[in-house]
Amino acid sequence: MLPARDKIVERIRRKQYSLEEYLIGIRAGDKVVLSQAITLVESSLLSDKSLIEDLIQACYGFEAKSKRIGITGSPGVGKSTFIESYGQLLIREGHRVAVLAIDPSSPLSMGSILGDKTRMDSLAREEAAFIRPTAAGISLGGVARKTREVMILCEAAGYDHILIETVGVGQSETMVRSMTDLFLLLIQPGAGDSLQGIKRGIVELADLICVSKADGELLEVARDARSQYEQAVHFLQKKEFGWETKVILSSSVLPDGLKTVHLAIQEYMTFMQESERLKTMRAEQLKFWLHETWRVAILDRYLQSSGFQDAMQNAENQVINGVWSPFYAADQMLNF
Repeated sequence: MLPARDKIVERIRRKQYSLEEYLIGIRAGDKVVLSQAITLVESSLLSDKSLIEDLIQACYGFEAKSKRIGITGSPGVGKSTFIESYGQLLIREGHRVAVLAIDPSSPLSMGSILGDKTRMDSLAREEAAFIRPTAAGISLGGVARKTREVMILCEAAGYDHILIETVGVGQSETMVRSMTDLFLLLIQPGAGDSLQGIKRGIVELADLICVSKADGELLEVARDARSQYEQAVHFLQKKEFGWETKVILSSSVLPDGLKTVHLAIQEYMTFMQESERLKTMRAEQLKFWLHETWRVAILDRYLQSSGFQDAMQNAENQVINGVWSPFYAADQMLNF
């Protein structure tokens, strides 16, 4: 017979845990256990590898009822404010919301502020909300290396809306598209020429573009920005499966400021489900995850192989001394 839930939580806090204890706590929606499980999954220790793999496998398969939404936009656009307001709207409708907020890391110290719970203070106090800030580290794509695995844990814990906040707009942000159902781009009016801020790769992938802060003195400016982005979408996007990206206005401070966004998201999800495009897209994402995980696993195993460090040192010396080009040296490293 498995231990009672209160004893499980006590043992988890003492860092005495088993796979069964993790699973009971996660399925019960215990935030303490879920947080501990995420910390485990983010571990790079070889001693944790087996337990991590077993945990992810055991939690896999609860994604059918969830909606995964990636939210991106340049710093200052109001991503946190938007997510807090939208998360509370979803909770009022009876949903459970997990926010995976990716913080940029210092290229020198690799440190991050991880202040999203402070920026989303009201949402963080909601029982039906779970906010997990994670450092991006050296990962590209606007997401952390273990974001996909963390998302699986949150779905197993019963969160039916997963909101992934990326670090900011850039060509590398497109990685978030490989793990979400809907890719939402937030832009703000009044930040100079709106078209100068358009990143082609982002606009091409966006399923919904939202002009934020569309209230007060910025309302007319926001309408102008919407018009410019509508033209950009018309010329840049390929309508491969029948969905035409909408450009809408939103405000996180007005009573009904998010209603238009919410309705647009619902319309998109309904279209994706009825057309079975959602099923096809998730299958494509699973194949991508398989290939990406395999690539990382092969690289990690290669780096840990005996003799690798000596071979690397030799290659570096040959390059520095002008004997080998970096390209030739890289090729030689495959034969160490």
